[in-house]
Amino acid sequence: MQTILAIDTCTEVCSVSLYSRGEIISRFVQDVAKSSSLVLPLCDEVFAQAGLSVADLDVIVYTQGPGAFTGVRMCVSVVQGMSLAYDIPTLGFSTLEVMGFGAAQKYKTDKVAVALDARMREVYWGVYEEGILSAERIAKPDEIDILSSDFIGVGTGWGAYGEALSRQSGVDNFVSDFYPKSENLIALYIGKESKESDELPLPTYLRNNVAKKSLK
Repeated sequence: MQTILAIDTCTEVCSVSLYSRGEIISRFVQDVAKSSSLVLPLCDEVFAQAGLSVADLDVIVYTQGPGAFTGVRMCVSVVQGMSLAYDIPTLGFSTLEVMGFGAAQKYKTDKVAVALDARMREVYWGVYEEGILSAERIAKPDEIDILSSDFIGVGTGWGAYGEALSRQSGVDNFVSDFYPKSENLIALYIGKESKESDELPLPTYLRNNVAKKSLK
């Protein structure tokens, strides 16, 4: 049975989970300034509770974006450091997929419209339907997909642009204070056919000018 560390710092929250011996130990921090900076202390906490260390890990799974620029870079940097130092394989997931999966589980639905506030009157948009994330992109509220009232909307984009998103998509039921959680990363990893990679962890930004700038 694998020992798995899951890390998410890509939005306004920070969460870490450790899966070992069939049990999950989690930490979740919200409403704290620069919460992504707490990721290493949270990792220390879950390792201490489990009586394990980074060297005991079989794989690290993480959110690779899109999301807050600093949070995405923090998440990927921490995973890179652990992976390179201890030769641990990794697997990254879209923040939107993690949110879609989590909402599908919580609200017992297979139709989720994920929108994260991307600032500049844009959202990071994704449609999670029957276990598959599609339409992942950055878009204006009036450029998103036309869906239906069968969907539930989740994410901070619905809080910022709920009326416009609802008008365009046809989704009239949404939860704006819904965030990714690291334990959902573990569930996604365990259920995924394609497994970890030895490639260097990389971020996903979706906004081209930010992605180009970050690579300089």
